[in-house]
Order: sequence, then C-alpha cells, then structure tokens
Amino acid sequence: RRIMICASEDVGNADPMALTVATSACLAVERVGMPEARILLAQAAIYVACAPKSNASYMAIGKALENVQKVKTTVPGHLKNIHANGEGDIPQAVGYKYAHDFPNHYVVQQYLPDEIIDEKFYEPTDIGYEKVISEHLKFLRESQAEGID
Repeated sequence: RRIMICASEDVGNADPMALTVATSACLAVERVGMPEARILLAQAAIYVACAPKSNASYMAIGKALENVQKVKTTVPGHLKNIHANGEGDIPQAVGYKYAHDFPNHYVVQQYLPDEIIDEKFYEPTDIGYEKVISEHLKFLRESQAEGID
C-alpha cells in the first residue's frame, strides 16, 4: 500500500510507470505470497525510490479541493450533460465542441467556470515525463492564444 502511495504522491507524473509497477507488485504479492513476495516488494520499492520525483499532482488536487471549498461555481452550459435523465451519455448542449473532431484532439473552448477561469491547478515540473506534459500544455496554450482549433 505504502509503495503505491509513494508512487503517486512523491513520483507522480515524473514517472507515471511507477504507479503501474507498484500496483502490479501489490497484485503479485497477493497471488504469490511470502517468502517470494519480498522480491516483488523489493523490486517495486527500488523502482519507486529511484524514479524521478514530482508532487505536482498532489499539489494540484490540494489546490483544486481548496478551491471547491472556497469558490461557488457552476459548470459552463456547453459542458452540461443535457441527458441528465440517463437517456444519453454525451454532452450535446448548445455550443459544445467535441475535441476528437478537431486536429490534435483539442478544441479551444471554455472548460473552467467563469469564477475560476484563470486558475491553474496542475503545474507540471520539468522533471521526467512531466517535462513532456509541460511541453504539451505549452503547445495547447499557444494554440489557444492563437485561436487555433
């Protein structure tokens, strides 16, 4: 359990594979049992300990939860599921743009409520895989600034 928490809280998206390794080890420990399980635990612990570290996801969820407690918001109308009675599963509200119909599977539209439109919750580091995420987010922000769908 602790190795999985460390993989998510301390390693995070700097090496997303750490959580997969830790979760796989947990499952394998349940199936294999001791004494061999010690090898699985050692492998997972070493992987997580040696992985690049980032707590950006941990910080993001903390900031988001704090925001939920402090700021009353509403979901932008075009993102609301108009099929709340269970008859549909895809938002079809007026003005909604389905991202997968656009290049790069990204579309410029408002996702955050008006009350928090300028908030940034997740701020990736330049460590490990988070550097790739950071570069992708930069690309999306530049596309948005240029009005490119």
